[in-house]
Amino acid sequence: MSSSEAPSILIAAASGRALAAAARRAGFRPLVADFFDDLDTRALAAANVVAAEMERGFEAPLLIDRLLHLAEGESPIGLVYGSGFEDRTEVLDEIARHFPLYGNRAEVVARAKDPRLIADHCRDLAIPHPEVRFDPPSDPGQWLIKRQGGGGGLHVQSARLRAFEPGEYYQRRVGGAPVSVLLLADGRQSTLLGMSMQWAAPSGDQHFRFGGAVQPARLDGASTRDLCDAAEKLAAAFGLVGLNSVDFLIAADAFHFLEINPRPGATLDIFADRHGKLFTAHIESCRGHLPSEPLIFTRAHAAAIAYAPCDLAFMPDLDWPLWCMDRQKPGTRLRNGDPVCTVSAEAEEPEAARAILGERLAALRDYLMKFGNGESAA
Repeated sequence: MSSSEAPSILIAAASGRALAAAARRAGFRPLVADFFDDLDTRALAAANVVAAEMERGFEAPLLIDRLLHLAEGESPIGLVYGSGFEDRTEVLDEIARHFPLYGNRAEVVARAKDPRLIADHCRDLAIPHPEVRFDPPSDPGQWLIKRQGGGGGLHVQSARLRAFEPGEYYQRRVGGAPVSVLLLADGRQSTLLGMSMQWAAPSGDQHFRFGGAVQPARLDGASTRDLCDAAEKLAAAFGLVGLNSVDFLIAADAFHFLEINPRPGATLDIFADRHGKLFTAHIESCRGHLPSEPLIFTRAHAAAIAYAPCDLAFMPDLDWPLWCMDRQKPGTRLRNGDPVCTVSAEAEEPEAARAILGERLAALRDYLMKFGNGESAA
């Protein structure tokens, strides 16, 4: 089948590149609406548009207009969405009025991000979960403030640092290493695909800003069983479909469930398969069909966000390494701390993959520092 004969599919996400790459591997022509319009997304997409300004987020009228424009003459089979909708599920409702939606319905996303409902399910299922509350605690140093529907760690701050705002909640601090379980679900049952370790890239008062992830996670057998059992119970309780991730903090003698990401997320890159089975499995599981054979990922894979190490008044026209994705367009103005690209690394073992990743991030940082005064690469 030629590229022009491949079925098309709409993708909407804060950053659509990873989903577009997965769709291409599965034999689809991706039509992408996102915030960044980066070089990789342009290369992967059959067509793409900027859906909104990142600061404003998705808004139904503009996004629907852009999606209808992308769909002209294409007859896409439906739409797959990524991040950017958890705090505005009404936009998902509007999308579903125009296109078949391959992902959790709006009401499922809203329930999966409701801290009260999460706490209730965890109590009923005997799953450890940090205490949540909605009135100011007497010991704010032991609590975090989170925004309902927030993502990427940018919305998480110590309760000591600022005042509580509408749409937020308090969550008690607990210790442990971040671990995420990736699963496919059909609304009743789920198939576990793997686990990853994650880390933060703190900056200023953004102590929980997402840094990166590596798979597989190195856990003992008992911990693996505990997390997998909890993830399966939660997927069934919320009626999840498609690709989802379930986040935990795990310590030597305990674990705590943190949150559900009810859509393909940040670990999509490190679970990338070369034959497109993962993207196809997402669509099929949304239709109620879990894969009959396991999806196996044989090599360790790590990925991280490279943040600008300084202000860049004019993004240079770089000769990008192959291990950089989500590459910024030349001429883009970046502030210190803005995302520049995603950096990846593969190896036989996760420790080696993360070591290579660290070297690549350091090399890119040193290179970008040369352009901190706004000079071009010429």
